[in-house]
Amino acid sequence: MNVTIADLLDLSHTMAADYLSQFQYPWQALDGIKELILSLGAGLSPEEYDQVAEHVWVHKSAKVAPTAYLGAPCIIGPDTEVRHCAFIRGSALVGAGCVVGNSVELKNVILFDNVQTPHYNYVGDSILGYKSHMGAGSITSNVKSDKTLVVVKGDTQIETGRKKMGAILGDFVEIGCNSVLNPGTVIGRHSSVYPTSCVRGVVPENSIYKDKDHIVTREG
Repeated sequence: MNVTIADLLDLSHTMAADYLSQFQYPWQALDGIKELILSLGAGLSPEEYDQVAEHVWVHKSAKVAPTAYLGAPCIIGPDTEVRHCAFIRGSALVGAGCVVGNSVELKNVILFDNVQTPHYNYVGDSILGYKSHMGAGSITSNVKSDKTLVVVKGDTQIETGRKKMGAILGDFVEIGCNSVLNPGTVIGRHSSVYPTSCVRGVVPENSIYKDKDHIVTREG
């Protein structure tokens, strides 16, 4: 079950590389995202980043719509676009070349470089790998309905010890429109999820998720 940081994520594509390298599993990093952003922000060059509010840093090349809300702490990387009515609740580290689209909500997340969350997405307590993409209306569900602790389920089960955990997307993952990624979902590198899917557990790398009984290996 390939669910470690090394299995899923290329750390050369995030400002969080040194921080993430301390952990075996990506969800172990979720508790410290706020402190990470505060630490990184304090060291950012004012020649490259504007501090637009307390503990809110925006790269000078980023484009932020005037209707977007940037809650502290957060960092918006170079050449990233934050569109109309985006709601960044806080503790969001958004990399370079990302899209945070209209009416998208982010909370306690790390978005690697070139991640796209372009339309009506909710992403909470999650990490999205390099060039991953969430189709319109797809969301991460980060709390189980019975409020018990999240378990990552694959060939084996791993107790996370966490009440809140959304999804971990490996590099180059594609999530189809209107899909729900249930708490503890992990999608391996270069995998795709069909639109309107309800995903739970681990999807192996280089796979196509059609439904829970039909996960096929990507060819070519």
